[in-house]
Amino acid sequence: MKKQVILITGASSGMGKHAACELIKAGHIVYGAARRINKMQDLLESGGHAIEMDITKPEEVQLAVAKVISEQGSIDVLINNAGYAVYGAVEDVPIKEARRQFDVNIFGLAHITQEVLPYMREAKKGKIINISSMGGRMYTPLGAWYHATKHALEGWSDCLRVELEQFGIDVVVIQPGIIKTEFDDVMLEPMMQRSGSGPYADLARAVKKGSEKTYSDKNSSPPEVITKCIIDAVNADQPKTRYAAGKMAKLTIYARKFLPDRVFDKFLKSQM
Repeated sequence: MKKQVILITGASSGMGKHAACELIKAGHIVYGAARRINKMQDLLESGGHAIEMDITKPEEVQLAVAKVISEQGSIDVLINNAGYAVYGAVEDVPIKEARRQFDVNIFGLAHITQEVLPYMREAKKGKIINISSMGGRMYTPLGAWYHATKHALEGWSDCLRVELEQFGIDVVVIQPGIIKTEFDDVMLEPMMQRSGSGPYADLARAVKKGSEKTYSDKNSSPPEVITKCIIDAVNADQPKTRYAAGKMAKLTIYARKFLPDRVFDKFLKSQM
């Protein structure tokens, strides 16, 4: 294994934190970036570096990349992990909240990628690893804005991969399935505030009940399964373009690819 300089966003919790700590253990130089720097003490104790950064603030993104370059001289791998989910009926989600969903999941991700790419092009090597979701290939009720960002990320990553091939830079998409993180906890309460009363209340209650069952400890996968995909991609000379892992990921992506829309709709309802 070759030691590499890695910058990972969203490293204060869940999949990002777990991956950052394991990459440090594997011998890499890891910089974790997140808004909650106080949540990355274990990363520091493991020998990593922590940067306080809001992915939606351009000046903080620029400073974060500049810090890594000034201290290490290069960034070999960028792992775009920062993201969250806005759930609620399309009619109920304020456009301001929908815009922020895109600012974090797409535009913030795109900006930090733009900041890193000149250094990778100069080095004629590098990896961009984008954490998407099985939700980038399918859909769930009340998740229109979240799924829109993940569908966009899938297409954006495909275009980027073709553009960067000439420079020796790989673009990899990771598609997690149902992973036990803060994702469900952060998603459900705001969803019920937006759509828990009114015309979509019955659907919101059904989605909440189904999500709580789906994301229970016995029905979800641990973050380790995604960390393994990330480490495989980091270490591979020729990484796959996509890695799908975690409960339901491969099955759901396969089902969406081959089932007609109405049949897939019924499949989703059966899960609720």
